[in-house]
Amino acid sequence: MLLKTFGWSFAITVAGLALAGVLWGWQGLAIVGILSILEVSLSFDNAVINAGILRKMNAFWQKIFLTVGILIAVFGMRVVFPVVIVAITAKLGPIEAVNLAIHDKAQYEELVTSAHPAIAAFGGVFLLMIFLDFIFEERDYKWLSWIEKPMAKLGKLDTLSVIITLVVLLVSAMTVATDAAHGAGDKSATVLLSGVAGLITYLVVAGVSGYFEDKLEDEDEESEEPAAAPAKKGNGAVVGLAGRAAFFMFLYLEVIDASFSFDGVISAFAITNDIFEMALGLGIGAMYIRSLTVFLVRKGTLDDYVYLEHGAHYAIGALAVILLVTIKYEIPEVVTGLVGVALIGLSFASSVIRNRREGKPGDSSGAQSEVASGV
Repeated sequence: MLLKTFGWSFAITVAGLALAGVLWGWQGLAIVGILSILEVSLSFDNAVINAGILRKMNAFWQKIFLTVGILIAVFGMRVVFPVVIVAITAKLGPIEAVNLAIHDKAQYEELVTSAHPAIAAFGGVFLLMIFLDFIFEERDYKWLSWIEKPMAKLGKLDTLSVIITLVVLLVSAMTVATDAAHGAGDKSATVLLSGVAGLITYLVVAGVSGYFEDKLEDEDEESEEPAAAPAKKGNGAVVGLAGRAAFFMFLYLEVIDASFSFDGVISAFAITNDIFEMALGLGIGAMYIRSLTVFLVRKGTLDDYVYLEHGAHYAIGALAVILLVTIKYEIPEVVTGLVGVALIGLSFASSVIRNRREGKPGDSSGAQSEVASGV
C-alpha cells in the first residue's frame, strides 16, 4: 500500500536529486532537498483538505488528480505562474519574461516579490472563504465545540462568510496594504482588486462544483441505481463522483492547491532565485503532497480520525490571516509551517483520545450515531 501510493514520489525524489547534483553540484542538491522539505511542511494541511474532497470522487478522477493534477501543480504553479506574474507586473511578453527568469535572476525575484500583495490578497481571501464556510456549517462532529457550536448557529445566515471576508479585505486594504513590504508603497487598490478576484473565483468554482454534486445526489435519490459507479475505499466510504460534478470538483481542488502554493513559491526566493532549482525542489514536495492525499483517501484516515479535517481547516484560516499580514510584515516560513503542523497534530491527538475513550481506536463505525463533545 505504502509503496504503491508513494512509489512515484520516491522515484521522482531520487531522479530529481540526482539531476540537481549533476546540474548544480552538491550545493544545488542541498537547495533542491531543502525546497522539497519546505513545500511538504507548508502544504501538509493541503493534503488533508484535498483528501476530504478527493474521497468523494471515483477512482478515475483520483488518478487524474495524481497525474494531470501534479503536472498542473509542478509546471503550472511552480514554473508558469511566477513567469506570468512577472510578465503582467513588468508588462513584458512571455518570452521576455522567461529570458528575464533565466538571465537576470535578481530582477526576476524582485518583480515576483513586488507582486506579493496581489498574490497574498487573492490567496488569503480564497482560503478564508474555505475556512469560514467550514466553520459556519453544522456538522456531526465538533472539535472545539465552544467555538464551532455558536459559529454553526450564525452560519444559518447564508451570506455571512462573504460579508466577513469582504470586511477583512477592506480592513486589510486600509491597514497593511497602505504601506506594503519591500518599499512597495500603497497597494490598497491592488489588494482590493485581487481580493475581490479571489472571492469571485471561490464563489464560481465552489458554487458550480457544489451545484453538480447536489444534482448528482438528487439523481441518486430518484433512481435505484447510482449515477456514478461507486467504489469502496478505505474503511468502506463510498467514492463515486464522476462526470461534470467530478470535473468541477477537480477544478476546485486545483484552485485550492494553487492558493496553498502561493506562500511556498514566494518563500522559495529566500533560498534560491533560480527558477529551475525552485521548480524541481517544490515539484518534489508537491508530489509527496499528492501521494499523501491519495494515501489518506485509500486508508480512510479522515473517517477514522474525525477531527483531522477540523485541524486542517483551522490551519487554512491561520494561513489566510498570515497571507494578508505578510502584505506588510515579513513572517518566517518556519512559523507558517509550524502553525499548520501544530493544529493538525493537535486535531489528530484529539481524534486518538476520542477513539480510545469510545474503545474503538481507528474505527469510525457508528460515526453518525452521536456527536463528539470536542475539546
